[in-house]
Amino acid sequence: MESSTIQEVEGRIGHLTGRVDALRAEIAKRVVGQEQAVEEVLLCLLTGGHGLLEGVPGLAKTMLVRTLADALHLEFRRVQFTPDLMPGDITGTEVIEEDRTTGRRATRFLPGPVFTQVLLADEINRAPPKTQAALLEAMQEGHVTTGGEVLDLPRPFFVLATQNPIEQEGTYPLPEAQLDRFMLKISLDYPDSRDEVEVLRSTTGSAPADVEAVLTGAEVLELQELVRGIAISDALLQYTALLVRSSRPGRAESLEMTNRWVRWGAGPRAGQALILCAKAWALVQGRLHVAPEDLARVAPAVLRHRILINFQAEAEGRTPDEVVATLLSEVAAPRSGLD
Repeated sequence: MESSTIQEVEGRIGHLTGRVDALRAEIAKRVVGQEQAVEEVLLCLLTGGHGLLEGVPGLAKTMLVRTLADALHLEFRRVQFTPDLMPGDITGTEVIEEDRTTGRRATRFLPGPVFTQVLLADEINRAPPKTQAALLEAMQEGHVTTGGEVLDLPRPFFVLATQNPIEQEGTYPLPEAQLDRFMLKISLDYPDSRDEVEVLRSTTGSAPADVEAVLTGAEVLELQELVRGIAISDALLQYTALLVRSSRPGRAESLEMTNRWVRWGAGPRAGQALILCAKAWALVQGRLHVAPEDLARVAPAVLRHRILINFQAEAEGRTPDEVVATLLSEVAAPRSGLD
């Protein structure tokens, strides 16, 4: 490749990663703290995956998604999930129309809110399983089928869903197989004392700051393509496979901890998500190759909803995050991402 071409490519990469930094800065105008959650939402955007945000009420889950949408040149819609929500309320419905001149009747499809680019599925665990499944099918396939016709969803398209982990009344927890469709499960915690004071200051004073749209849909698609081109060594591919396989009990690669605490381990989709998210994180850090620390950074959000702990682990007060931390500490990583 000629030097001028290399410089053009590097310049384009620099421009796009600069846009990601600008996007992060725009989000920070309204969302105080929660840096880790913001980074993981951006990883979903860069990988073309979907995110499940979990946290108690009042931690700015909805505000984070709304602000992200405002900072993107993308169409945004929000659906408040309720127990009476039907699949057609998500995907759309067919209506019968009569031509007043001929008297003939014909069906017409009215697209639902899923026909957008950024969809906020607020409190997704409040809708019944049939409605959840309709949304998750659209997330996985990228299209909706109606009347025998396949209708593609816009691109880029990604869903950010929220749920409250402490309230169980009137909820329908997502089955593990459906949870696996989410690239990341993003956990939001209480802010520290400094951030909480800033939240009080910024939300009880003047109107929220205006957010400028800094990233277009075409640039998002370009970033997603760029992420897939980030280099990863065979050693790190093997390490990723071993990390995932070590999470499964009753296998040759199983750790003692896995056999003791885990009922079901992560599947192959977890390895794919680990690699894609590690590539995205490497790009955000300004590198064009994956390092072991990139995999360690994204592993908790990738694996916490894909590892099902058993009764013994629950009785001992263990969590999936502790299982992931043990995996990272006991499965030896290559010394360098270039090995």
